Amino acid sequence: QVQFVESGGGLVQAGGFLRLSCQATGRTFSDNVMGWFRQAPGKEREFVACISWNGRNTNYAASMKGRFTISRDSYGNTAYLQMNELKPQDTAVYYCNTALGPLVGWGDRHFPSWGQGTQVTVSA
Repeated sequence: QVQFVESGGGLVQAGGFLRLSCQATGRTFSDNVMGWFRQAPGKEREFVACISWNGRNTNYAASMKGRFTISRDSYGNTAYLQMNELKPQDTAVYYCNTALGPLVGWGDRHFPSWGQGTQVTVSA
């Protein structure tokens, strides 16, 4: 079982920025992919971005590419999400997760456990 602790969310005005952090503990693997998801009120959870074990390769959802940047500690279980130029439609609870790759289609796989997430609210 893997546990996740997400942090860094908050209330920010449109155009602002936030940096989210995620610490995964428990049954993790040094070569795993880490990624971020988000769930807006009344909507299904959606994939945001993921990053390879060594941080060299990334994959983003099309709507986030260019504004969001994912990073991680190499070989570690801490991931980050830098979010710039935030928009009200970015308001959601943001979650992280981890699993083996590949990066393509990673967000579509089944994840057995989730953390509490961190709330991001962007005001107009």
